[in-house]
Amino acid sequence: MIHSTIPRWTIVTPVLAWAAIAASSAAGGHAFYLTLLAVLLAGTVFAAVHHAEVVAHKVGEPFGTLILALAVTVIEVALIISFMLGGGEEKLALARDTIFSAIMITCNGILGICLLLGGLRHREQNFQLSGAKAALTVLAAISVLALVLPNYGTSQPGPLLSSSQLAFTGVVSLVLYGAFVFVQTIRHRDYFLVEGSHDEDEHAPPPSNKVAMLAVAMLLICLVAVVTLAKLLSPSIESFVVDAGAPAAVVGIIIAALVLLPEGLAAANAARADRVQTSLNLALGSALASIGLTIPTVAMIFVFMGEPLILGLEIKETIFLMLTLVACSLSLSVGRTTILQGIVHLVIFASFVFFAISP
Repeated sequence: MIHSTIPRWTIVTPVLAWAAIAASSAAGGHAFYLTLLAVLLAGTVFAAVHHAEVVAHKVGEPFGTLILALAVTVIEVALIISFMLGGGEEKLALARDTIFSAIMITCNGILGICLLLGGLRHREQNFQLSGAKAALTVLAAISVLALVLPNYGTSQPGPLLSSSQLAFTGVVSLVLYGAFVFVQTIRHRDYFLVEGSHDEDEHAPPPSNKVAMLAVAMLLICLVAVVTLAKLLSPSIESFVVDAGAPAAVVGIIIAALVLLPEGLAAANAARADRVQTSLNLALGSALASIGLTIPTVAMIFVFMGEPLILGLEIKETIFLMLTLVACSLSLSVGRTTILQGIVHLVIFASFVFFAISP
C-alpha cells in the first residue's frame, strides 16, 4: 500500500459533490440531479476511505487502524442519523437494521466472495487461526449483547432499552472493541499478519508529510460532504423503498452496503492475490468496527437526546445472526479455506437479502 501521491479522482469527486450541494436549491428534486447526488455520494465515500488509509499508513499502528475505523464509523453514523432524525417511530430501528445488515454483508457477502474467488484461483488458502478466532469471539459477544439481549429486558418492553441500559450497552461494546484493537495492533499483532512476516506493509514507505496533511484535509472535506449529501438524498431513498413495496429495513441494507463497498472491493482483490489473511482482517475488522463503534456513538446520541432506540432483533433476524456466527466459526476453524465455505456464506447472504425484500 504505497501512497506517495494523492489520486486526482479523490480530490475531484468531493469538489464536484460540494458543487452539487451548492446547486441543491436551484435543482430541486429533479431526477437527474438526484441520480447525480447518489453517484457523488458513493464516490465521496470511496474518496474518504482512501484518504483515511493514507493517514493510517502515515501514523502507523495502532493509531492507523483507529483512524480508518473512525472514518468509516463517522460515515455510517452520519447516514443513520440523517435518515432517523425527524423520521418518527418507524425510524427508531434504522440503526439496528444498518448494524445488522453490516454484519450480514461483511460476514456472509464479503467473506463469501473472498473465499469463493480465492478458492477458484488458488484451490486452498491458509490464514492465521488465532486472529480469526479472536475476531469472531468479540463479534459474537457484542452482537448478542447489543442486538439480542435487548429483547429480554424488563425495565423497558423489548426491543427498546432504557437510557441506563443503552448507555451500558454502548460502554461494553466500546470496551470489547477497544480490547480487540489493542490485541490486534499491540499485544498479539502477529496473530493478524501473514505467516512468516512481521509486517505486511514493511516494504511500503509511508507518505510524505505534505501528502499526509493533504489527506487529512480532504478526509474532513469528504466526511462533511457525505453527511450533507445524505441529508439531501434521504427523502428520495425512503420514497424509492416505499414505492418499491420493500420493508423499511431495506434502507439499512442500502446504508450498510454503501459504507462497506470500498472495504469489500479491497478484500476481494486481496483474496484474488492469495492474501486471504488480509481479506479476513478487512471483512471481520469492518464488522467489528461497524458494531463496536456505531453502537456506542448512536447510544450516546440517543441518551443525550432522551429518545428511545430499538436495538433488539426480531426472530427472523436473530436466526440469521446465529446462523452467521455458527457458519463463520465452522468455516474459519481449521486455518484453511476452499470454495465450499465461500458458497455457503454467499447462500446465507442471498437468503438474507431475499427475506429482507420479501419477508
